[in-house]
Amino acid sequence: MNKGIYVATIEPNSGKSVVVLGLMRMLLGKTAKVGYFRPIIEDVDVGEKDHHINTVLSHFEIDISYKKTYAFTRKQVLDLYNQGKSGDVIDEIIRKYKHLEDRFDFVLVEGTDFSHEGAILELDINILISKNLGLPVIIVSHGDKKEFNEIVDSVQLAFDTFKQDVDVLSIMVNKTDPENIITLKGLLRSRINDGTDITVIPKVNNLSSPTIKEIVSELNGKIIFGKDMINNLSENFSVGAMQLRNYLTHLKENALVITPGDRADIILGALQANISNNYPKISGIVLTGGLLPEASILKLIEGLSSVVPIISVNGGTYHVTNNIGKIKAKIYADNTEKITTSITTFEKHVDTNKLADSLITFKSEILTPRMFQYNLLQRALKNKKHIVLPEGYDERVLRAAARLVNAHVVELTLIGDEEKIKERIKKFDIFLDTNAINIVSPSSSPHFEDYVNTFYELRKHKNVNLEMARDAMSDVSYFATMMIYKGHADGMVSGAIHTTQHTLRPALQFIKTKPGVNIVSSVFFMCLEDRISVFGDCAINPNPNAEELAEIAISSAQTAKEFGIDPKIAMLSYSSGASGKGVDVEKVRHATDIAKTKMPDLKIEGPIQYDAAVDMRIGKSKMPDSEVAGNASVLIFPDLNTGNNTYKAVQRETGALAIGPVLQGLNKPVNDLSRGCTVDDIYSTVIITAIQAQEI
Repeated sequence: MNKGIYVATIEPNSGKSVVVLGLMRMLLGKTAKVGYFRPIIEDVDVGEKDHHINTVLSHFEIDISYKKTYAFTRKQVLDLYNQGKSGDVIDEIIRKYKHLEDRFDFVLVEGTDFSHEGAILELDINILISKNLGLPVIIVSHGDKKEFNEIVDSVQLAFDTFKQDVDVLSIMVNKTDPENIITLKGLLRSRINDGTDITVIPKVNNLSSPTIKEIVSELNGKIIFGKDMINNLSENFSVGAMQLRNYLTHLKENALVITPGDRADIILGALQANISNNYPKISGIVLTGGLLPEASILKLIEGLSSVVPIISVNGGTYHVTNNIGKIKAKIYADNTEKITTSITTFEKHVDTNKLADSLITFKSEILTPRMFQYNLLQRALKNKKHIVLPEGYDERVLRAAARLVNAHVVELTLIGDEEKIKERIKKFDIFLDTNAINIVSPSSSPHFEDYVNTFYELRKHKNVNLEMARDAMSDVSYFATMMIYKGHADGMVSGAIHTTQHTLRPALQFIKTKPGVNIVSSVFFMCLEDRISVFGDCAINPNPNAEELAEIAISSAQTAKEFGIDPKIAMLSYSSGASGKGVDVEKVRHATDIAKTKMPDLKIEGPIQYDAAVDMRIGKSKMPDSEVAGNASVLIFPDLNTGNNTYKAVQRETGALAIGPVLQGLNKPVNDLSRGCTVDDIYSTVIITAIQAQEI
């Protein structure tokens, strides 16, 4: 079941609040616990709260502390982007959203307001956030004072842009003239005809009009009279500058009167008109220039039984009038009339049953690299494991260790001389608290002699004597592997400065393979823009035969499943299905048959070409009856030459993050790094090793 929805607008003043309030009411009618989240809010003064968060939380009585309902203010995001830390923004948004997702049955996520310059950046940010949260999107636009072609063009552009990266569940065009609803909906359906739900909502005047409270807030005014009526709507306004007899003819229903504070005639005349059956009701009076009527006039007003709000503001009449014209209506928590109208309008024009069904049945196929990495981190945190890093002098290893310590995700042991490691930390200016990690030098370890004797007993049938065992245990890779064997650590990551052979030899000698597994193989988690693919074997076995290739496929499927990826296995070759012949194709075909015999429930296809495996259009044209073609998540290469070159080509040409190689088949996890690895590679590999250790 889908657990969230992202509401995104494409322009300012779209009426997004109506959609959010209506959705919240709909969701609360369908499920018990609904959360609310705004990734980025407008900048607010110290001590102030985002008014829309406050409205939603208070009206629907949602049990979330204010600080947990948002991740950043607009200024904080811009500062981080300017520092080149856009990834930190997404990571924190994912973290905060996932916290709410764990607590609630469903989470309504509201995008940014488009209230400033930089609409292109804002659109990109909303797409990026919804994509990384794996949420379907409702696009909200408005039709107020727009031509049909302008509305349709902008909506189609937004739809096409979002659709490239996320699933668009519905399009809602707000604030439309009622007589244009049917025509506009028809035009939109003719442009966007893929079945996406399209709703057109009419303009509602009392939702588009600011209240006296909003005007007071925007003008920093002071209420002199009528505090009990500050939710009056101001549907229009006029300036009282002419003589009263002329001004009275310009009054309109629910109009705001703007006049200098010393114009007692206009003030009293407007108040009298408000209670007269012959003139329209007014919403309030704004007194400009920081002026107040004389005491006798104030006394007269004070004695009236009912007075509309009268506000005093600084600034000249012209300046104040311009500012009032720029005020956009908002919905505050205490304005229950606007909230009720919003919900009623939404329910009247939106097919809520259809929308709710779409939300419940929706399942996202998108898994971004940052989502994958977040999920890995959370899994590792649930059951912390002890990982040993034999290459304790390497700068990259030390920097990765610092990140891991700060994340509190694993217990770490570095192999090496403690003083030398401390010197390296100081030399590279790394903030790594050595009290938070274990540092072990093999020869001075209290376990050294026990490790020597254990290795001797394990390998004496291979003509290893005690002296040879002592030499082996002085080697950092052998010592670290023995820590795992003896249960003093749960896993090992090495290879930043050592060869694959140096890393794996001790593991093969006494950690050995799992029961029923004949070979150790490897996979890379290829973190593409919108999915995670598992590539195997790209690091260990040069030219596996059919039986070995089948075993690699089975092990890779199990690894994928352990890390939350539904294994759909493509056994790759230069031919798809029965079209090709040759020794190499037959090897892949035979391997596929062996894997199917051993594991009948596996979703596996082979031989199949790479493009048919990952591209839906090509896959269905070449193998229309296959559930793997076009949807493959695990790609098994026929040999190391093909696999290694392909993973590197994909990595370099697409910018994909390649995590690995992750070794599979051993009794306890040992993972090998590339000697060209980065700090990020080490960090990710340690976390993956910790998760592998949880499965043992």
